Amino acid sequence: MSKSENELIDAVCGLLDFTNQDVLTENANKQSQLVSTQRDLMAGEVSKYISKTKILPRHLVEAHDRGEIKIHDLDYYLNSTYNCELINLDDMLQNGTVINKKMIEKPKSLRTAMTIVTQIAAQVASSTYGGQTISLSHIAPFVRISKEKITKKYQRMNLPIDDGYLQALISKELEDEIRDAVQTFNYQVSTLMTTNGQSPFISVCMYISEKPEYEKETVMLIEEFLKQRIAGIKNEYGVVATQTFPKLLYFLDENNTYPGSDYYWLTKLAAQSTALRMNPDIVSVKKMKELHGYAFPPMGCRAFLSVFKDENDEAIFYGRGNLGVCSINLPYVALESGGVYEDFFRLLDEKLELARQVCELRYEKLRGVKASIAPILWQHGAISRLGPDDDILKAIDERGFTVTIGYSGLYETVKYMCGESHTGKEGFALAECIMRYLRDSLSNFKINQPHLRFALYGTPQESTTGWFSEKLKARFGEIKDITDKGWITNSYHVDIREEIDAFTKLDIEGALQRYSTGGAVSYVETSPLYNNVGAVLKLYEHMYETIIYSEINFESDVCGVCKYSGVMENDPETLDWVCPVCGNRDQTKLSVVRRTCGYLGETTWTTGRKLDIINRVKHL
Repeated sequence: MSKSENELIDAVCGLLDFTNQDVLTENANKQSQLVSTQRDLMAGEVSKYISKTKILPRHLVEAHDRGEIKIHDLDYYLNSTYNCELINLDDMLQNGTVINKKMIEKPKSLRTAMTIVTQIAAQVASSTYGGQTISLSHIAPFVRISKEKITKKYQRMNLPIDDGYLQALISKELEDEIRDAVQTFNYQVSTLMTTNGQSPFISVCMYISEKPEYEKETVMLIEEFLKQRIAGIKNEYGVVATQTFPKLLYFLDENNTYPGSDYYWLTKLAAQSTALRMNPDIVSVKKMKELHGYAFPPMGCRAFLSVFKDENDEAIFYGRGNLGVCSINLPYVALESGGVYEDFFRLLDEKLELARQVCELRYEKLRGVKASIAPILWQHGAISRLGPDDDILKAIDERGFTVTIGYSGLYETVKYMCGESHTGKEGFALAECIMRYLRDSLSNFKINQPHLRFALYGTPQESTTGWFSEKLKARFGEIKDITDKGWITNSYHVDIREEIDAFTKLDIEGALQRYSTGGAVSYVETSPLYNNVGAVLKLYEHMYETIIYSEINFESDVCGVCKYSGVMENDPETLDWVCPVCGNRDQTKLSVVRRTCGYLGETTWTTGRKLDIINRVKHL
């Protein structure tokens, strides 16, 4: 038996006896002790082995193993699927769909529509391996349908009451239905288990003016989602805790950002939710339109699509997705160059070419794959309406899927190359130069390969943060502030340990975020803001003016033993979480919610990610 075969056996056995912690903790939203999750993880280890030994070219595998690049999601590489998408929910609800060979016609009420939405989400999550996003504006028409249905019911009753009281009855029943529908969505998304061993990784777009004709109904749905997020959901110990999914994406626009705007009251409600639950995240319609001409949501965590127009010259976003990611370890390039600028960009070109080849392979491996492999995606509306024997590349090309090259560790790169953080004048100039170079390189790739829509991505690197760090230390030794920390800083972010105020951090990162055409997200770390909604609103205003996509982070923890709600302590030796009141150290009886990268995770992370989390300084 070969060395690699023995390593595969050891890796799989380590999942069953809980010694393979690298894999067991690499996704903070998977309960790795469950047999269903272990089954997925075991299949993932087999996929990694076959992909690296039988499918991928040797030079790409070697570059990956050295840590020069990271070929993401090798545990799903064998499958003929892709990463993430914006579900074309409007088409699926209005024109019907098919789930498990059962025809689902257009719903006749909001309750039914919302139940179907959760089933679609579960089906899509089981057919892909990344995040997905739906929009409330696509569900809003069914609020109107339910109102019309309720109105007709009362009209048939011919009650001896005045019109004012009749309208109040209609409004009350509609409010009840909206509340029930949203509660159904929240419970379903939080409790459904997909085939990859976790709840659907889903985001909800809250863009008031996305469909102007249904603005009122969209607002009603947004309001209820925010109210229920504020209320929270009880965990298994009966204690109200912060939901990790769905992610809520609140769009700030001219009509809701500042006092006096039409929907500022709704933004104040969003701020109450953020102050308590770290959600919703903020998307600036102003900054998106300045840079892209359109406003649209990310897919799941942070991946954004490039603008793409169909044969009618109409921009389309829903029913599109991203085929996958390959990330470049920027500090590796810097250290390999010895700090010589000319050598750095020459070596960076080499890594970009490796990543380009990986992206080309992700595209080509889907050639000849039939739509019947995932009917919910390719045949029944989530992406397209192909025939069962059609090649899925037809939809991928016609709908403008992207392929993504990511990057990590801009801070370490700049610090090594010029001796200062990119919050300094020289450091920022170099950081912007590197970001511009990356973006322009991908633009050149598009010219040479017009069938591929390359996008630059601020990699979330949940487990990659520690993995890249380990590879750097093994290759270059221990270098202060570069390889000695146990983690690599996320994408273009300011060093997590640097003392900087929230507004300056947003200014600096907003100027860099715009180069990441394939998506990125920034955050500010604060003390808990439960009683300071005003501070959240001020941050909202600054986010609207400076940055496309951003979040607010703090601690939101609950002890399942003593019911303490506050901030858990951390053992500096074991890195285990500890309740400061009762001393509970049982990680299964603690709900510790932190921003993992772009999304919230609970209690369990890789060592590298946990080191990143506990070393973050407060910006406000």
